Amino acid sequence: MYRSPVSLDWRFPGFIVKCAKRTTLPYSPDTSLSLMQPTQLILVALIAFAAGFVQTVAGFGSALLGMPLLVAVVGIQIASPLVAMLGVALEMVLILRYREHMHVAVVGKLVAAAAVGIPLGIYAVKNIDQRIVLGVLAVVLVGYGIYGLSKFALPKLEGNGWTFGLGFIAGVLGGAYNTAGPPVIMYGHARRWPTAQFKGNLQGFFLPVSFFVVAGHFLAHTVTPVVWQGFAVSLIPLFLGIWLGGLAERGIDAERFRKLVLVLLIILGASLIL
Repeated sequence: MYRSPVSLDWRFPGFIVKCAKRTTLPYSPDTSLSLMQPTQLILVALIAFAAGFVQTVAGFGSALLGMPLLVAVVGIQIASPLVAMLGVALEMVLILRYREHMHVAVVGKLVAAAAVGIPLGIYAVKNIDQRIVLGVLAVVLVGYGIYGLSKFALPKLEGNGWTFGLGFIAGVLGGAYNTAGPPVIMYGHARRWPTAQFKGNLQGFFLPVSFFVVAGHFLAHTVTPVVWQGFAVSLIPLFLGIWLGGLAERGIDAERFRKLVLVLLIILGASLIL
């Protein structure tokens, strides 16, 4: 039986390890008909719920939160395409909410640049040593968490060079880890986007990028039966999280919740390398 390539005991504290470490993941590229065990399915569903809730309340974080948690449960080879597929479902709901505030010209340039970087990210996940891949993911999570908590003001970035450059980096990160958000969020801060436009541009960027990432995974043959199983189990919890998040955001201090999510991202990132 194939054991998940991700060692859980030394990387990830808490109840997820206690549950996941009792199981072996009966999946490998050569045994794609093998599926997840019941404990893993429950954890995957809970993570999908949390991702939908956090994204709705905080406006970001579904992939940043979902990736390290799912990696601990099923490994990065399954987590990467699964989070991308859930991202499409999530963004199709959220784009209806923010589409009126999207700046199409700017978003189009970012998406075009990201489309070039996405195949490189998918290639990295499939072919590069997982310790390196997870190490980079850890740096992204910790770095973005620290940036988000700091009061550091980026200089105003002018010119298409920054747009295409950061869009490309976002594509690489999106293809590898579904974490295309940090470069684009930092770009939006640097361009001083108003709040409504900020949310509209992010959702307008994430939806096509998620489609491209999913298409890339299909072409790379990483969308296996076990990924479809995780996707099917996750859809209802994901939408439930979105719905409850929409209800809860009216009574939650958005800024405090955002900071809580950022602290959690730092902890999750650190747990990948400690």
